[in-house]
Amino acid sequence: MADLVLIMSVNPGYGGQSFIPETLKKVSALAEWRRANGGDYLIEMDGGIGPDNTELAIRHGCDVLVAGSAIFGKPDPAAVVREMRINAERGRQIGKKGNS
Repeated sequence: MADLVLIMSVNPGYGGQSFIPETLKKVSALAEWRRANGGDYLIEMDGGIGPDNTELAIRHGCDVLVAGSAIFGKPDPAAVVREMRINAERGRQIGKKGNS
């Protein structure tokens, strides 16, 4: 019934806000429900996403991350994206071990 579920990890309204860690509980619950019920939707997280929490979000079950302020306006946006990709892959590997 859904292709994608969006979890807002900040209070909607403006960019540059701090990530709300409690939102990871929602991601974990959605990922568990997806595993238990054969769901095939993507879990997307938007708000406060950057290199420091990419791994954690992926480990909890996110498939898609939206980053704005963490990338745009930085001296080397490509370096930030590379760092986030490395962290995401680490989170994916840890997540796989936890689901075995």
